[in-house]
Amino acid sequence: MIIRNERSSDIEAITEVTIAAFLDCPHGDHTEQFIIHALRAADALTASLVAELDGRVVGHIAFSPVTISGRDCDWYGLGPVSVLPECQRQGIGSALINEGLRLLREAGGRGCVLVGDPNYYTRFGFRNRPELTLDGVPEEVFLALPLGEDMPSGEVVFHEGFAARG
Repeated sequence: MIIRNERSSDIEAITEVTIAAFLDCPHGDHTEQFIIHALRAADALTASLVAELDGRVVGHIAFSPVTISGRDCDWYGLGPVSVLPECQRQGIGSALINEGLRLLREAGGRGCVLVGDPNYYTRFGFRNRPELTLDGVPEEVFLALPLGEDMPSGEVVFHEGFAARG
């Protein structure tokens, strides 16, 4: 498996992987592919990585800037992360997450937030941090990972691309 930056030739495959990955998801509104397109169009993809297996894109992850209490603090939002259903539970998502977090650290990122299953994301060091909130999201599924010593406090706002619906 190869983890690499997305290329323009990957865009259709990323869309297909994302749709397939979230097709049977009981939560959400199946807009993940639109979010990625909106982030890309706004030049707000800090990192957009694909997992390639035998020359085929089988996974994707996006990282984009967030603000905390209206300030840019070098914190990023993780998501969406997608793996083709037939390739899940093989470590592809973990590899994408680990590589993305490595790149954020290398670039001087101070932290990362996400909305997701704590049973999955705590293995990467993500935890609920009461000092950070996300409007309308239950605290148990809003998780943060400081990449340095600083832990800011305030309300997190994801990029407006997360409001994309089509």
